[in-house]
Amino acid sequence: MHELQIGLLLMIATLIVLFSGVSIAFGLLAVSIIFLLIFEGTQPLASIPDVLMGELSAFALLAVPMFIMLGAAIGNSRAGPDIYESLYRWLSRVPGGLVIANIMACGIFSSLCGSSPATAAAVGKVGIPEMIKRGVSPRLASGSIAAGGTLGILIPPSITLIIYGLATETSIARLFLAGVLPGIALVVLFSVYAWLSTFRRERGGAIVPETFTLSEKFMGLLRAGPFLVVVTMVTVALYGGFATPSEVAGLAAILILVMVILIYRVNLAQLAVVLSSTARESSMILMIIAASAVYAYMMSYLYITQTAAAWMTGLDLGKWGLLIIINLFLFVMGFFLPPVAIILMSMPVLLPVLTAYEIDLIWFAIILTINLEIGLITPPVGMNLFVIRGVAPDIRPIDILLGALPFVFLMIGFIVILCFLPELATWLPNYLLG
Repeated sequence: MHELQIGLLLMIATLIVLFSGVSIAFGLLAVSIIFLLIFEGTQPLASIPDVLMGELSAFALLAVPMFIMLGAAIGNSRAGPDIYESLYRWLSRVPGGLVIANIMACGIFSSLCGSSPATAAAVGKVGIPEMIKRGVSPRLASGSIAAGGTLGILIPPSITLIIYGLATETSIARLFLAGVLPGIALVVLFSVYAWLSTFRRERGGAIVPETFTLSEKFMGLLRAGPFLVVVTMVTVALYGGFATPSEVAGLAAILILVMVILIYRVNLAQLAVVLSSTARESSMILMIIAASAVYAYMMSYLYITQTAAAWMTGLDLGKWGLLIIINLFLFVMGFFLPPVAIILMSMPVLLPVLTAYEIDLIWFAIILTINLEIGLITPPVGMNLFVIRGVAPDIRPIDILLGALPFVFLMIGFIVILCFLPELATWLPNYLLG
């Protein structure tokens, strides 16, 4: 059987196994072992333990559980609501200020935890009820938080960018820097849409903005201030060259743990929840990473990766034709699979092709990440849609979906902008790191 035929059979088998409800890690391992047994016998199976342990021994992976613990600590405290409340006090007189405050809170929270579902849950628990109570439509309230939460995989520190860096052997510090300006740009785009969507309702009296004194505004900053200090410290330590991403992750996690214990009086029971959720989510992600390494080893051993890359290169689509095909593929895959699984399953095939076409891997990382953001707010597996449904059960699922739809178009439009202005992603890492 030809390698491309084996690859097509592998794709079908993988989708069937993953859609059956089997966990991603064990599904990938099962498919890898079965295909190696069928086409190569038992000999290649001896290398699987080495592949598993070799992948998990990467030093950069230490950042993953640390950032997850950081997000869990914040998500199980009142940090998210405090950040939102502080921003709202300063933006209350701006048309759409309530929605904009929630979107900006998602941006700041993203810079602390690197997780989209955690961002959407932490800000949405308080933000959505407050928006609806003050006259914001349920669609805009839920859609803005669902979309704002996706910034968690783009704005550094991003677990998704760490995984991409490991899969492509690119600098994680550069990837983090590349996500800064696009992340800020998306916050601005989302905020402009919120302003336009809310302006008429506020002018018509449907939404009555609150007023706060200057002292009340500064009092709000006192609660959010410590977290902004941590963001600043992490930024200086990472981009100033004082520490690696893994070291920064450990430092930030410890600082946030101490902070939530001192400021929010987190008790032992709450701390146990933080640690158990960290262990559970970290184990899940690390198992997917290890299983995906075996999956990539299997594809390479069966010569599927090399043949598929040569076939795609030989299509002579040109750089932009290739990027359109790749983005459509990622867009569809985002409907069904989480970002980490898509990166680890697709990059072994895409990396040789991107290299052959001399496509900047740092720039492509941001294109890919925004594409994966879209998958988080599109059915049937849009993770953030389920998160919003969980924190706001009174809002109909169709309203959550329709509320998120305009933000999908905004992100697609921004991908097009990035194609014409790649400097939005590449300028900052090139300027700071050479």
